Amino acid sequence: MGPMRDSLNAFLDYPQVAVSNAQSGPLAGLGLGVKDIYDVAGYRTGCGNLDAYSQGSPATRSAPAVQVILDAGAHFLGKTQTDEFAFSLMGQNAHFPHPVNSAAPDRVTGGSSSGSAAAVAGGLADIALGSDTGGSIRAPASFCGLIGLRTTHGRISLDGVMPLAPSLDTVGWFARDMNVYEAVAKVMFAPSSHSEQGDSTAPRLFRLAALDELVFGPAEAAEYRRMLGFVTAALGEATTAAPLSQSSDELYWSFRRIQAREAWESRGHWIEEHPGSLDRGVEDRFRFGQTVDDAALAQAREFRGAFREELGALLGEDGYLVLPTVPGAAPLKTEAADSLLAYRERALRLLCLSGLSGFPQITLPLGTIDGAPFGLSLLGPAGSDRQLIALGRRILETKE
Repeated sequence: MGPMRDSLNAFLDYPQVAVSNAQSGPLAGLGLGVKDIYDVAGYRTGCGNLDAYSQGSPATRSAPAVQVILDAGAHFLGKTQTDEFAFSLMGQNAHFPHPVNSAAPDRVTGGSSSGSAAAVAGGLADIALGSDTGGSIRAPASFCGLIGLRTTHGRISLDGVMPLAPSLDTVGWFARDMNVYEAVAKVMFAPSSHSEQGDSTAPRLFRLAALDELVFGPAEAAEYRRMLGFVTAALGEATTAAPLSQSSDELYWSFRRIQAREAWESRGHWIEEHPGSLDRGVEDRFRFGQTVDDAALAQAREFRGAFREELGALLGEDGYLVLPTVPGAAPLKTEAADSLLAYRERALRLLCLSGLSGFPQITLPLGTIDGAPFGLSLLGPAGSDRQLIALGRRILETKE
């Protein structure tokens, strides 16, 4: 197994290279962890795979998403662990000791941004960059009791970041409190070519019964209702919207086919040239992409377009969908592989809406199940990233 630098198995034990940062700025004094799919000048980008790391060369420049944080005064702490090629949701990379979820040590951190979530939850970093293709910001944030935003697709540059499924990949970050989260957002979103969308003053809130029903059982449902109370107190009651034309299963399979096919196009050549380098479960997810033919991909993309149009019409410019981030608390580390797979598939039915639409979604640490964190989300119109953060602040302040 690869070595780690800390007891939470968050930071990879890479040879240390000096990374410069501004000595003043809005993020001065804050420590930054960076998921090991981002280029950082002087470091190899290992992408969670030992062969990829050993065959790589040090980056000559940092990814823009990293550099803008350094230029705002944050100091680089190190590269954080990721699942192999960012294609997993549990944070259990076979090549490294698994990261520790400080909020619930007997449970997984979630992945693929596992080390970043562990670092922030455990107080080793103030900020940590991750990415979200299928839920790798939102799920770990919910599991570890953090704030996490899946940004509007294309809002933040992915230059210098390993691609998984380009039409779904997004930049995101973790923080423990909203002051830090907002400070990073001001840096990341300025300047922006996207118009700001969504009204954070008097938002229209919606719920979808099919999504509410995806929470696991009576205890989770009761806690979700309690979390909804914080939303109602801060922003008003959410209206139950008419069902979407697409079922949760149809959305899930559209997402899966697009993600898998694009992932195979991104990484399949490397996998074929390096037999045995990947954990079997991860390789199986990649190889599923081989089975998605052009006709199936075209159908899934057409379905995605219709869904995006329908959801966009529901939200308009000031509407926000309220939903559970994931079905419940993080799975226990000791759960069997088939149980983890069942959790993943149910979670993706919630997580895929933001991915398919490209719309932003924020998860907030509002509840607990069996003493472990459980998050609630708001999904807003394209470009409403800042408004989601503002709404999140109002909700968290009501909870306090």
